[in-house]
Amino acid sequence: MGDAEPRLVHAVLDWPPTWFLARLLLVGAYMVGGFAKLTDWNGAVAEQVHFGMNPPALWAGLTIAVEIIGPLLILIGRMVWLGAGMLGVFTLLAAFVATAFWTMEGPEQAAERFMATNAFFEHVGLVGGFILAALVAEHARRQGRP
Repeated sequence: MGDAEPRLVHAVLDWPPTWFLARLLLVGAYMVGGFAKLTDWNGAVAEQVHFGMNPPALWAGLTIAVEIIGPLLILIGRMVWLGAGMLGVFTLLAAFVATAFWTMEGPEQAAERFMATNAFFEHVGLVGGFILAALVAEHARRQGRP
């Protein structure tokens, strides 16, 4: 038996739609967020103001572009490295801006610090997911697979 996965797992991992579904699950929230911001420009700008980003309109536009273009590149399987890189850098920067748990002090902020710490490391985990997506896509490209 060794390191071989069970037959069902092998079938699921070899099923062509699995790769697309995995990519969709990884980027879906970004696409939804990007289109939500695109349809609510004032809300997108207000979000940037909330996080102290200046000028907020510029950052809102960049955020929308990254949240739509990055996922599309990953989903269509073209320049996955670029889409994953865009989303990985964006997510890492957002983790530092939006979930700065290390700045929260005192017992009155304990619950908020706990949630921000979790959110920070969840964002870091997503960065790892984008790196893996780029690695898998590059490995498939080198093997001549779509």
